[in-house]
Amino acid sequence: MSTPALRMPLRMRPVRLVPLLIRLAVVATVTESGYLHAKLYVNGYRFVPHIGVMFLLQGAVSFAVAALLLFGDPLILRLAAAGTALGALGGFALSRTTGLWGFTERGFQPHPDAFLSVLSETATLLLLGCLWTYTLLRRRAAGARADTTDSTSPAVGTATT
Repeated sequence: MSTPALRMPLRMRPVRLVPLLIRLAVVATVTESGYLHAKLYVNGYRFVPHIGVMFLLQGAVSFAVAALLLFGDPLILRLAAAGTALGALGGFALSRTTGLWGFTERGFQPHPDAFLSVLSETATLLLLGCLWTYTLLRRRAAGARADTTDSTSPAVGTATT
């Protein structure tokens, strides 16, 4: 059985405020990460072999994912947002430990961009975790309400004598 909201035209369906706000916050953090990577690319990383291209790619993909998240949040876009954040954090960790194609850096240099990048990517992952948890809890609550409704309704098709 469909709910009244699902029978409405798409533009008239009620918007859930909490998921929308979380999604917009994810858009902001992914955009910030993309901006920082694009800025670092323009300000000198473009001359670092292999690494420069990775910064450009990170910026472009982050901007694209953020733009698409403005229009909806299918699972593939949430996974792409998580992938950009995990990729950037992984590259950051590698560049500070074993190095990445011979490229190493120390601490949070270049200051403050490295620190802001780590903050925005960590925030992206935390926000996506909150969105996933919120969605899961809503579905469980809806399932529990449906189970309660079904158990209180009279049985259909039972014979009485």
